Amino acid sequence: MNTARRPAPAIQLPDPLFVFELANNHMGDIEHGVRVINEISAVAKGFPFSFAFKLQYRELDTFIHPDYKSRNDIKYIKRFSETRLDREGTRRLVAAIKANGLLAMCTPFDEASVVRIVEDGFDVLKIASCSFTDWPLLEKIVTTSLPIVGSTAGIELQEMDNVVSFMRHRLKQFALMTCVAQYPTPYNELEINQIDLLKARYEGLRVGYSTHENPDETLAVAMAIAKGATIFEKHVGVPTEKYALNDYSANPAQIRAWLESAAKAYAIGGVRDRRMEPSKAELDALKSLRRGAFVKRRIAKGERIRSEDVFFAIPTQDAHITANDWSKYHHFFATRDIEPEQAVLATNSECRDVRAKVLSIVTRVRELLQKSNGVVPGEAELEISHHYGIDKFDEFGITMVTVVNRNYCKKLIVVLPGQKHPEQFHNQKEETFHVLHGELNLRLDDEQQVYGPGSVVTITPGVRHAFESPNGAVFEEISSTHFIDDSFYTDPEIARNHERKTFLRHWIS
Repeated sequence: MNTARRPAPAIQLPDPLFVFELANNHMGDIEHGVRVINEISAVAKGFPFSFAFKLQYRELDTFIHPDYKSRNDIKYIKRFSETRLDREGTRRLVAAIKANGLLAMCTPFDEASVVRIVEDGFDVLKIASCSFTDWPLLEKIVTTSLPIVGSTAGIELQEMDNVVSFMRHRLKQFALMTCVAQYPTPYNELEINQIDLLKARYEGLRVGYSTHENPDETLAVAMAIAKGATIFEKHVGVPTEKYALNDYSANPAQIRAWLESAAKAYAIGGVRDRRMEPSKAELDALKSLRRGAFVKRRIAKGERIRSEDVFFAIPTQDAHITANDWSKYHHFFATRDIEPEQAVLATNSECRDVRAKVLSIVTRVRELLQKSNGVVPGEAELEISHHYGIDKFDEFGITMVTVVNRNYCKKLIVVLPGQKHPEQFHNQKEETFHVLHGELNLRLDDEQQVYGPGSVVTITPGVRHAFESPNGAVFEEISSTHFIDDSFYTDPEIARNHERKTFLRHWIS
């Protein structure tokens, strides 16, 4: 029976995540390290964020060259040696972190430390800026299942590209931290705009902000949040009579102020990735400033209320139809008589929204034009003719684009499958149809004929003509000048429909 311990599945890095960097601020004193963890964790408990405490591991017996182990004149050798912890001590710190409900995070500086991080039960692995391109270390790090966060102080973009690619090819959960390796960093050198650069360069990658500024500075974290950072790291410690705190590490009071600034930034920023929900008070205030629709003349029950029938003015009333509701896609009909200067209300009218219908027409016209290989001028206006109303467009109607209308005229006409164009004639215009796509059933006076691609037929003034297409057709109409008052329909009902056309621009793409 295999009793080997299986590693726990990797966590998903919370959003947002605030990381408290202990580094060597435990001062080699386990009790002091536990105190720092407990006091900082107590401050964090009042905030609606996820938190991690971070340690650093170095296998000092091999990390420091044998000839230099006793060299106290070298800053970091002295610092690391004096704050050294044994295995039992570091495991106590990990236990204290987890007892406070925080994630345990650790930075390894050598391969042996990676093994130790996994064995000690850490949740997240951090790559320091100085190790970002330490390829032997990276090769060891990616053998773990832990999520990985990398700081980028001093790293060139090409090197960053290489590491991001390395992590992505290995399907690692990886995040980058903007960082400046000055301790402390002056406010005018924090370079928070680098967050924008990394987010744009590495789509889908989490980007964070690792800070070394003066611990009293709280604006920077708010700005980082506004720019979309989701992981934040700060050095922490607790000063005592025995242990002083360095210039870039924050005490519990400073951490509280830092987190309060972050919480305020999130509150100011509001919701992300969706449109905010306006309050009723906001909507009521906006409504009171909008112009309401009032009729100019008496509108009878059942009658269409057209644009020329209304004027817009304040004040608005309850349930008032406003200028913001009025468009070529909204057709209003009176549900009871409305007297002059009375308001158009939701209670005395109904709205028929034709936007979806128009969008359907445009979509189908585009598709048929693509099939015909027709090329349409970029700014051409689309004319939708719905002779008996847009509700009957699929049965009676066409769409057309007027390419030019001078002494000569050219139109591109689209007949959707199953559509009929009612019979009409012109007194002045002579026109020629050139079929580009599909079959066009054309009736001239009482004679009917089917025309296919390449067919050309000329229609002289006075000749009654109607056409339809069972499967859709596209043809050019080349004619003498088109006059608005030179189209006569044999069905008088069409002439009574004064709103039988809808015009659209910016419909091509």
